[in-house]
Amino acid sequence: MRYYISTAAAAARGNGAMVLEPAMVVMPASARYQGMIGTLMTIAREEGPKSLYNGLVAGLQRQMCFAGIRIGLYDSIKALYQNALNGGRNSNSSASISVRIMAGITTGGLAVLFAQPTDVVKVRMQAQMRSLDGGRARYTGTMNAYSTIARTEGVSGLWKGTLPNVSRNAIVNVAEIVCYDLFKEFILSRGWMKDGVPCHFTAAVMAGFCTTVVASPVDVVKTRFMNAPVGQYRGAIDCSVRMMMQEGPAAFYKGFMPSFSRLVSWNICMWITYEQFKRLVLAAYNQPQPILNKL
Repeated sequence: MRYYISTAAAAARGNGAMVLEPAMVVMPASARYQGMIGTLMTIAREEGPKSLYNGLVAGLQRQMCFAGIRIGLYDSIKALYQNALNGGRNSNSSASISVRIMAGITTGGLAVLFAQPTDVVKVRMQAQMRSLDGGRARYTGTMNAYSTIARTEGVSGLWKGTLPNVSRNAIVNVAEIVCYDLFKEFILSRGWMKDGVPCHFTAAVMAGFCTTVVASPVDVVKTRFMNAPVGQYRGAIDCSVRMMMQEGPAAFYKGFMPSFSRLVSWNICMWITYEQFKRLVLAAYNQPQPILNKL
């Protein structure tokens, strides 16, 4: 049930933060753009407002597949690990932080294996540059991008950058889901707010900030590597080392503001939508609302 709720919430959220993603993709890759607003304005002026939604179809495909697995399976995996640590005995006690972290890493890594091709296509379409000969784009559409990448780079090209993406999404999943889980439980246990939209909004903002801080370096490396011509880097580690040697530590936080805006808006839209969908579904099936440690 949670799989379908999280998938629906991810799809409903898809358009909300999508306009910020092109800025986050191109800022780490080019010195032409100055700041988040300047980047968005430059892209819209040079390529048209429609270009701000490049990769929208692939982005929606990614969210429906990716979020459905990493969020929809989180509670089930968390309960599985908790029962395993309890020797197979069911327990109503709150899961420990270590169990939540393990569950977040597991669902985040598993989701990447299924959704990686959609992520590659989304990033490529957002960052595609117009060539000088007639102003033609690299890809004419989402399906063309899938077929072109598979034809020119092999099927493995659709899974390019899987290792850094697994690392990135394991970090993001822990920072995002586990932090939301913990912040929401903390707020409710202290009685500061009731289990409603203000509580979900506050926990989502805090989770979004934590996610941006820990995920930005991995995001920059992933974007550089996935957009690089074949053979430019030997791997994600080589890409990271070259960035550190040539540009310094600050290079890993290029595009921080659009990344922060995107992830915070994602968390607000996602968690509020998820919680409301969950209430509706539980009410429809006459099930009690989960307490505290349940997402």
